[in-house]
Amino acid sequence: MASTNDLKNGLVLNLDGELWSVVEFQHVKPGKGGAFVRTTLKNVLSGKVVDKTFNAGTKVDTATVDKRTMQYLYADGEDYVFMDLETFDQITVPGGTVGEAANYLLPEAEATVATHEDVPLYIELPTSVVLEITYTEPGLQGDRSTGGNKPATVETGATVQVPLFITTGEKIKVDTRDGRYLGRA
Repeated sequence: MASTNDLKNGLVLNLDGELWSVVEFQHVKPGKGGAFVRTTLKNVLSGKVVDKTFNAGTKVDTATVDKRTMQYLYADGEDYVFMDLETFDQITVPGGTVGEAANYLLPEAEATVATHEDVPLYIELPTSVVLEITYTEPGLQGDRSTGGNKPATVETGATVQVPLFITTGEKIKVDTRDGRYLGRA
């Protein structure tokens, strides 16, 4: 149990049997009446975002979330297998939990896997990864960096918008949060 005074971004709360991550919080002390805490919470499993207000000093139930650095090994059907780098234990993470991160996940890549009571909640990738382009249309003479973008397929199968001068076989840096091209690697 924790008080609303102990809230901070990233803290996971157990409200009504569901896990909610604190995205944002603000302590409010109006001129009249008691103080309260206004929060924005994100459901850890479904991704749903809600606003919730607590009276100041209210006790809230916190959940223990274990974050470990793990190495991605391979895909097993819809699931993904990760290995704990300290204990070498392997865990299977459902494809729905991995979500969009699968577009940037290469074998032997490291990721942070968050679990609660041995149930995988979500994975966090580094903010950028280096991927090789497996196919893109050839650029034309005169293409410049400010000329526009074209789709390119990377080695994970994802499609990334790249500048016209990028060719097949080049390694590029991609932002894992939104899939943006960041530059050549």
